[in-house]
Amino acid sequence: MTMLSRILGFARDMVFARLFGADATTDAFFLAFKIPNFLRRLFAEGAFSQSFVPVFTEYKETKGESELKHLVDNVAGTFGTVLLGVSISGVIAAPLLIMLFGPGFMDEPGKYELAVEMLRITFPYLFFIALVAFAGGIFNSFNQFAVPAFTPIFLNLVFIGMAVWVSPGLERPIMALAWAVFLAGFVQLLFQIPFLMRLKMMPRPRWGWKHPGVQKIKDLMLPAIFGSSVVQINLLFDTLIASFLITGSISWLYYSDRLVEFPLGLLGIALATVILPKLSKDHTQASVTQFSQTMDWALRSALVMGLPAAIGLICLAGPMLITLFFGGQFTERDVSMATLSLTAYSLGLMGFIFVKVLAPGFYARQDTKTPVKIGIIAMLANMVLNVLFVVPLVMTDFDGAHTGLALATATSAYINVWLLFRALRKQGHYQPLAGWGKLAIQVILACGLMALAINTLSPSIPDWITMNPWQRVLELGLAILLGFGVYLLSLLATGFKLKSLYQMGA
Repeated sequence: MTMLSRILGFARDMVFARLFGADATTDAFFLAFKIPNFLRRLFAEGAFSQSFVPVFTEYKETKGESELKHLVDNVAGTFGTVLLGVSISGVIAAPLLIMLFGPGFMDEPGKYELAVEMLRITFPYLFFIALVAFAGGIFNSFNQFAVPAFTPIFLNLVFIGMAVWVSPGLERPIMALAWAVFLAGFVQLLFQIPFLMRLKMMPRPRWGWKHPGVQKIKDLMLPAIFGSSVVQINLLFDTLIASFLITGSISWLYYSDRLVEFPLGLLGIALATVILPKLSKDHTQASVTQFSQTMDWALRSALVMGLPAAIGLICLAGPMLITLFFGGQFTERDVSMATLSLTAYSLGLMGFIFVKVLAPGFYARQDTKTPVKIGIIAMLANMVLNVLFVVPLVMTDFDGAHTGLALATATSAYINVWLLFRALRKQGHYQPLAGWGKLAIQVILACGLMALAINTLSPSIPDWITMNPWQRVLELGLAILLGFGVYLLSLLATGFKLKSLYQMGA
């Protein structure tokens, strides 16, 4: 389901690139979309999900059905009311938010005003999508992963429909995308209601601030908000700096980030989603050994699937951008600039995935403070690295200064990984099983042979530019199949057994 959602996400971004390109209006939209998205990941998929799922799992395992339903009703009413207040405040404070997160827009006539107008439309998306994440936490706790994984498909369908059929009739076509954000949030929430009813978990919202479960979630959320905000603050800090760079920088970062998000969502987020309820159950049942084994399986799976994805993105950065986005308003220069940031982001892909896998090891034990402390260190490191990497590029008048932002984000992810890993080991909750050294050598060797095959047999960038769209799709598909085939055969030739990884997960 996640794969299908991500593929439609590519289709959405292809439409964006060809219809709107990378200019001042797209920079304004991406900022107006990024701010409620920041809060979505902070309150919904971040702090709330990480706090709600362990408490919900605890109630499910130790309390009766009536108490579980009572928890759902009180959380829905309390959480929903707070979110509604935040959403209304965001609409009112839109000028201040754009001034805060995109100060560079103030220097360009019309860009600031457009971003403010679009943010007032996009901000209520937070209310709808946070309730979608609340429902998703319930589904995941019942080991029903398909519905929440399928739901984002509606976001992409609404975006594509509004861009293709509505935007041409508007005086300012980009406004169709802002309205698409609002509509998509409502549609996604509507889709999940029948499935909640089937589970008999459809909430009857009531204010329950003093409910013990709500209080427990609140106590876990407060530090988790800081922990979840680290990555998001880093991204917004990147956007803030990018707003001072040449026009198009925010859009180039967006398109390259979207390609990295595909394997991150397919592997990192999917693994984290699956293991959080399992780890929560292991912790509730005091199964320390099983807890550690679940973590070990997830990390091994991340390495086996994530590293070839990262190397593949680096080898095929240009061809992928050309195949997906080149044409219409998206020029050769846009491809060149986005390739730089995509390569930098790809270097950090394994770090992004490992963070997603390691963090549930703390949240499942209702420990939200440790990731916060670690996250703050990583955030400060990212800010320092942003300055160290970007300023020299700006001083040399290099148009690709935005690459420094992507490289800083990638580097800080590995700092985060190392500190999370060390803390889990130190606390005694994770003990790596034997065989990691051999596995690492097998995966690295297979990835090296894969990269050699792709770079040797793939066409050059000028050849990709001159191909027609269908030729590009065919060539890219062949290159990906070639890379996958070489990687898999090389891995098996070194003695790696897929069956052993599957049995470990089972």
